[in-house]
Amino acid sequence: MSFLAPIAQRAAAPTDLPPVTAGGLGWRPAARADAAALLTLKNEIAAADDEPYRETIAEVEDLFTGAWRDVERDSLVGVDRAGSLRAWAFVDTAPGDVTTVRAFLNGGVHPTHRGMGVGRELFGWEVARGRQLLAASGKEIPGRIAVYAEDTDPPAKLRLYERYGFTARRFYSDLRRDLAGPVPDVALDGALRVVPWSEELDEATRLAHNDAFRDHWGSEPRDAQSWAHGRSEFAPHWSYLVVDDAPDVEALLADEHTDPHTAAALRAGGPLVVGYEMASRYDEDFGVRGYTFGYTELLGVRRAYRGRKVAVAALAAGMRAFAADGMQYAVLDVDTENPSGAHGLYASLGYEKVSGSRMYSIEL
Repeated sequence: MSFLAPIAQRAAAPTDLPPVTAGGLGWRPAARADAAALLTLKNEIAAADDEPYRETIAEVEDLFTGAWRDVERDSLVGVDRAGSLRAWAFVDTAPGDVTTVRAFLNGGVHPTHRGMGVGRELFGWEVARGRQLLAASGKEIPGRIAVYAEDTDPPAKLRLYERYGFTARRFYSDLRRDLAGPVPDVALDGALRVVPWSEELDEATRLAHNDAFRDHWGSEPRDAQSWAHGRSEFAPHWSYLVVDDAPDVEALLADEHTDPHTAAALRAGGPLVVGYEMASRYDEDFGVRGYTFGYTELLGVRRAYRGRKVAVAALAAGMRAFAADGMQYAVLDVDTENPSGAHGLYASLGYEKVSGSRMYSIEL
């Protein structure tokens, strides 16, 4: 591994954040009382940029929760003379990062206030705050400042990211699968079986997720707090798990890739979730897309169980649940360079690309 300078040095964090003065707006931190106005602002921006989603009040309120967040310092809203929100920014981190410490930038400007320098100044503030958060983490590991963009976003926005030194590094495909077609029946071998998601199995599912995604670029372990956070649109009745009722405990304990938390659960005789399909329902998006759908938020399989049709079984169970509730399509998002070969799996099941997005980052 190449030598890394201290994170405080690499982050190059400014002592003071740059002022945001453009557009004749008043600037202050966001507050929970802003949730309804912020929802309106975010959805009007999404409509103007032809983005394939709209948010709910519950999703926006999630921004103001999470013990790791300091909304007073990590957010900014621009308010016009009439008291309407016209711009917003949130800078977020992820607790539990162990291989790359990350800062995520989020924000936008209402169409009425574009072309005034608001976006440029606001993004400069986000970048500076992101650098401060990385420096304050004290984690002597690689760092990343990241921002996501839809393929439909205005070219000016993407050029702004590039001017600040961001590079498009990852590309994602939004896929859909017509549920009018037959859903495959999958026979699992050994003691594997598909079960509905339940609270009792959620911790075992978190451990399965951390194992499944440890070889995925950009993924970091999820602690219990961040795993349970942001589930305002979670659809438990559309979510399914694959469990092994008779795991080879000795072999798993001997496997150098078995993480300590899973090993402890195995020794305690806890359940072993080996695959999962976690789904959400985004009713606000149905009108935007022009069809109803169930969304697979997360799909994963433990490394030791790949090649045993676990992912297909979990995904098929989710698709049947979507169809049973009258949904027209199954939808999910995938990294185009997914190391598990997921793209090929989805194509074989009839998923087709309908839109895309990308992640821009500065690597430190």
